[in-house]
Amino acid sequence: MAAPDELFCWEGDWGLPSVDTDCLVVLAYAQFAGAPLKLRKMSNPWRSPSGSLPALRTNQKATLSRPSDIIIHLRKQKFNADYDLSAKEGADSLAFISLMEEKLRPALIYAFWIEPKNYVDLTRRWYAEHMPFPLNFFLPGRMQRGQLEKLRLLRGDESLEAGEELEKELYRDAAECMNLLSQRLGSHKFFFGDSPSSLDAYVFGHLAPILKSKLPSGKLQQHLKSLDNLNNFCTNILLLYFPRDGRESSTQKTSSQPEGGDFDHVPNKRRKQFLSALVALGAMLSYALLTGIVSIQHAQQEALEAPPDLETIESHEEEEGDG
Repeated sequence: MAAPDELFCWEGDWGLPSVDTDCLVVLAYAQFAGAPLKLRKMSNPWRSPSGSLPALRTNQKATLSRPSDIIIHLRKQKFNADYDLSAKEGADSLAFISLMEEKLRPALIYAFWIEPKNYVDLTRRWYAEHMPFPLNFFLPGRMQRGQLEKLRLLRGDESLEAGEELEKELYRDAAECMNLLSQRLGSHKFFFGDSPSSLDAYVFGHLAPILKSKLPSGKLQQHLKSLDNLNNFCTNILLLYFPRDGRESSTQKTSSQPEGGDFDHVPNKRRKQFLSALVALGAMLSYALLTGIVSIQHAQQEALEAPPDLETIESHEEEEGDG
């Protein structure tokens, strides 16, 4: 029997199985289709086979990064959540996914990566706290620049910069997109019948971070929370397909950990990590004086070498439930 494919994703928080939209799309689709993936949740994208997250390494050692490519691969392996869709439903699904990419994704990028208060107080803080040393000093800023470039590409404006007018335009487009999704969903549990499809995975991946994160500036969140059926849609998917993550969110509320901390770290580990980082920094600086930049590259490599835990989606959920 062939070994299952391996899926590399950002780890979760806020009661979500991952904090990243693309990872959520792939995780949800894999659950809907029953794909038996081995899951590696991590906070260091440099340890994925593509250098970014999500990434799927097939049992043929090929690597896929885009959610659409991963979903196509899973369909070829007979894990097809869209199997029962009619031709019209398939066309509608593609149309709504394109609409989200055009109208909702830019606002999502802006809300998490460009809006100053959200970026400083939530996004940068989360990634800096969860990434290993020394990546946490420079990688969040590099990721922000990458997201700004992606936003400029989506908007077709190379000189685009943050500002009140841009925010109003992006949030207006996103609100219209959410309204259309809400109208299409109506009172149904999923968008097409009684079983979730790829459209449900994309909608969940885009809306769940808005709904569940602790955004300091929550204009987008406020509008989503006014659409009860979309709120219930996200909540139902979490309860049905990611129940351990929902329970983890409940225990976090009564925890004494600071908001945005490492939800799966044992007490006092943050302190130990900080002390270890100081020791490592001192060693790196001392060694650099003797051997130059090569020593820093060597120290970075050592920080990346520890292998992540390997687990299936099912076993991961069981362990989270015990935590």
